Amino acid sequence: MNEKITKLIGVTQDIIRDCALENGGIVAANSTKNGYPKAAKNYFYVWPRDAAFACIAADVLGLENVQENFFNWCLKRAEGFTENGLFYEKYYPNGLKALPQFQPDQTGTVLFAVWNHYKEDISGASKFHELVELAGNGICNAWDKDHFTLVTNDLWEERYCFPDLNENFSYSLAACIKGLRCAHEVIPDRKWIETANEMKKRLDIHFMDYFIRSYGKISDRRIDASAIGLVYPFEVYEADDPRIVATINEIEKRLVNNGGVHRYEHDEYDGWMYELLHRKKGAGAWPLLNFWMVIYYSIKGDKDRAENYYYWVLEKINDGDCRIPEQLFENELQVSVSPLLWSHSMFVVASKQLDTLTTP
Repeated sequence: MNEKITKLIGVTQDIIRDCALENGGIVAANSTKNGYPKAAKNYFYVWPRDAAFACIAADVLGLENVQENFFNWCLKRAEGFTENGLFYEKYYPNGLKALPQFQPDQTGTVLFAVWNHYKEDISGASKFHELVELAGNGICNAWDKDHFTLVTNDLWEERYCFPDLNENFSYSLAACIKGLRCAHEVIPDRKWIETANEMKKRLDIHFMDYFIRSYGKISDRRIDASAIGLVYPFEVYEADDPRIVATINEIEKRLVNNGGVHRYEHDEYDGWMYELLHRKKGAGAWPLLNFWMVIYYSIKGDKDRAENYYYWVLEKINDGDCRIPEQLFENELQVSVSPLLWSHSMFVVASKQLDTLTTP
């Protein structure tokens, strides 16, 4: 298995380079490559969130240029960013919006990626002060005491929270809390910390036996695997916080099927296309969520549980190409986006946490 991990790391390095475009944009999957499945949805778009996680993986692997090129892309190409300091759902590689929904976690995660890249010498982030200021102020300007003033979209792009209902997604709040704290580390600004504190106070209320998907005048009490993000990377709560332990238990009770972690109950999206139609024949397990659980249990100090989630994925990955897809299905018919950059990025972070990281 060590040999396979080493090969996977090498493949991941190649995939990061393949997805990192000449203009600095980082696409979620490079659908121009020969191995990309013909029947899978086209992911040749820039999702700032996915790109930010790729930057984290590049930091772990010691890859250079990918991160700063992307930060420059954000500043110089992402449509609308210099006007309002916010990132939206996804972009064409040239920077034009491909979909206009506001996903707060995208902006927060980019701020985290900037901080992470320079955390050993925070003065190095000075070249991106404009990016940090715009994004920090953008989040604050879109926030009103206990909710966002704009309609917000969740990270899975399937649900909305509305300002007149004072509702927020738990994951979105956690991402923005961390993003603002990171921005404050780069350029101290009291307003950013005050807003982060307001968000944290609101997020605390989201705990109802576990952290629910969204809270407001009408709450969505269902469990969502993205709640792992409240511990990593956003560090809003400790891994052994009883509220987090209860949340992870609920995820394992409802969303883990035969070892694989699913996004939420009754998920239909599979990324399998028929001409222009999404087949939606039922979602599979998401390897990146397994790796997220690996990270959580590694932080918590439960290596056995972490290894179970880790090797479950590795045993299912083809030894020949070592590509990690978006989803793993329990049948041979459904087709997944593969390789998915975010899956490979989370594999790198999980490997570092488990101390299995070996470079070719």
